[in-house]
Amino acid sequence: MPHILIVEDEPAMRDGLRDNLEFEGYDVDTANDGEGGLAALREKRYDLCLLDVMMPVRSGFDVCRTARAEGVTTPIFLLTAK
Repeated sequence: MPHILIVEDEPAMRDGLRDNLEFEGYDVDTANDGEGGLAALREKRYDLCLLDVMMPVRSGFDVCRTARAEGVTTPIFLLTAK
C-alpha cells in the first residue's frame, strides 16, 4: 500500500486530504508544519509527499530544497494558493 506524507498547517485541509486518501486505501502520515514535515521525510520512506507552500517558520519551498539537498528522492507535490 503506498505511503503518503501530508504537510499542511491548516487542520481542515490536512484532515480532509488525509480522510480522502485513507478512504481510497492509502497509508497516510501528517505533519503540521515544515519542521515536522522535514523530520518525517528524513525518518521514513514515502511514495509521495503533499507539501503546502505557505507555512509559518519553514515554507514548503524551503522544506523541498533542504530535503533534496539531503538526498531525499520522494516525489513532492506542492500545494499552494498562489
